[in-house]
Amino acid sequence: MALAELKNVTVQYGALKALDGVSLSLEEGEAVALLGPNGAGKTTAISLLTGLKRVQSGKAYLQGKSPRNTSARRAIGVTPQEASFPMHMKVGEILDFTRKHFPNPVPRDEIIAAFGLDPQLGRMGNVLSGGQQRNLAVALAFCGNPRAVFLDEPTTGLDMEVRRRIWNYVRSFKENGGSLFLTTHYIDEAEAIADRIILMTEGRIAEEGTVADIKARVNIRVLRFDAPNRPNLQSATIEDEVDGRYTLLSSDADETVRELVASGISFSNLEVLPASLEAAIEAHWSKKS
Repeated sequence: MALAELKNVTVQYGALKALDGVSLSLEEGEAVALLGPNGAGKTTAISLLTGLKRVQSGKAYLQGKSPRNTSARRAIGVTPQEASFPMHMKVGEILDFTRKHFPNPVPRDEIIAAFGLDPQLGRMGNVLSGGQQRNLAVALAFCGNPRAVFLDEPTTGLDMEVRRRIWNYVRSFKENGGSLFLTTHYIDEAEAIADRIILMTEGRIAEEGTVADIKARVNIRVLRFDAPNRPNLQSATIEDEVDGRYTLLSSDADETVRELVASGISFSNLEVLPASLEAAIEAHWSKKS
């Protein structure tokens, strides 16, 4: 039994289908990243899985129960896309209040250290900076010692140091048996954390698989080489050039190398590498458009 699941779910708002027959799941101990452009249906999906919205058509399950079941929801942590905090409550009080809702919360000091909350404990939560509020919202999702955590755009607006601290805690959470379902626009975040990627667009699932699966299906390669002049190749696009070292993307690396040789350009230090997940996903969207 999947820990969380949507089965053939359709959600419609007027003429707009936010989800159109979507089926997806989160297995025990797995990290899933749901990716797609704005309006793809990601937030709707995560809201159904966590009981924040009701299913209109199809089925949603959380630990085999309705996601609105109190006992099922007590075993999860959630960071919604937008979070606000009570006026006149300090960060330490918000943390203590949240922990009291769970039977076996993570030790207070562990959460404070893991998310760097100590400097903010005595400050009112509603006057923190946007990045500090986002960091607190993610910390609260983990403080109840959940089986699974659902994060909707968890690190938007955070600097790289804070993002990496969150990634480290997420990895530790997963290594200890936790499950994770997140939406994100940061492809490097998905690549760093997720076991499985789901690409969604216009309320439908377009692709699904491991990072390696997605890269293999798109079959994009990165070529790098040094050249005195800018190459003009039909089989590849130039992504970058720094001090005469060019980076190209190609869906047929062999053809690009043949074309490069035939062009007569003097080149050296050629490398042919797998594309990043970000490059593979961008290539996938361009094929669909």
